[in-house]
Amino acid sequence: MKAVLVRQPGGAENLVLGEFPTPEPGPGELRIRVRATALNRADILQRRGLYPPPPGSSPLLGLEAAGEVDALGEGCQGWRVGDRVFALLPGGGYAQYVTVPAAMALPIPPNLSFEEAAAIPEAFFTAYQALFWIGRLQPGEWVLIHAGASGVGTAAIQLARDAGAHVAVTAGTEPKLETCRQLGAEVAVNYKQGPFARAIREAVGDRGVDLVLDFVGAPYWDQNLECLATDGRLVLIATMGGGVVDRFDLRQLMAKRLQVTGTTLRSRSPEYKAQLTREFAARVLPKLASGRIRPVIDRVFPWDRVQDAHRYMERNLNTGKIVLRVD
Repeated sequence: MKAVLVRQPGGAENLVLGEFPTPEPGPGELRIRVRATALNRADILQRRGLYPPPPGSSPLLGLEAAGEVDALGEGCQGWRVGDRVFALLPGGGYAQYVTVPAAMALPIPPNLSFEEAAAIPEAFFTAYQALFWIGRLQPGEWVLIHAGASGVGTAAIQLARDAGAHVAVTAGTEPKLETCRQLGAEVAVNYKQGPFARAIREAVGDRGVDLVLDFVGAPYWDQNLECLATDGRLVLIATMGGGVVDRFDLRQLMAKRLQVTGTTLRSRSPEYKAQLTREFAARVLPKLASGRIRPVIDRVFPWDRVQDAHRYMERNLNTGKIVLRVD
């Protein structure tokens, strides 16, 4: 099969289309003929040699895919060849074929294209687990979502608003902030125009927010703690700005009874991901099918322009997801 290969760790110029062995579905697995996949920051890190795939996973890039069931492994139930399907993957999405446990696949609603379906798994599953499984967001609470115009950010805004929560976001341009407002954010702050903590506290009230979803890490640490209300929760999803906080006073956590949790989704067990898939299917998939919640796509690239797609993401130009159409 054709697949996007990394010639050597480094820049986007090292991404090339080449040949790779076609995977065979094992027991309880299905094989997907991939029609679309989507970019994630993890792809860029893996391309640079900084984020190896979990043991036993495909070495190829790609954490999500949408397409048609092509083959069924022994004992695979509930699917037929030709079914339209999308799935969260530990790797392998940048290819014509990928295998996945049947319990981690979902049917594509009739109203969604392959490109739209491919934009869902990583962004929406990450947002869902961070908001509700880890962050325990409740109706009426305030959540601050950093990188509000990213794939995870645009998903998190919609999921939080649908759950009856209030949403504040940060982003770096007015068009991105406006997109966040259109999705339901009540407070939108440009982090490039000064400390966001003061603006957030002024907008939501001096009590602060109940939950923060952060992708930036160390540079936002102090301001995140300042934004949080007593008994607030901080969920660290990524550390794009750095992972080392030089110094902080532990009494800041104790005084407000704050909880700080770090999380990644890719390294979770298949059982965890299957459970997350089942809950997502029950609670969110019907809303995607009705159009109440939708994936936000910035651009769709043909996969022979994968280098351009990676460079586009590295320049932080996208609002929502960047999708690759697979031939």
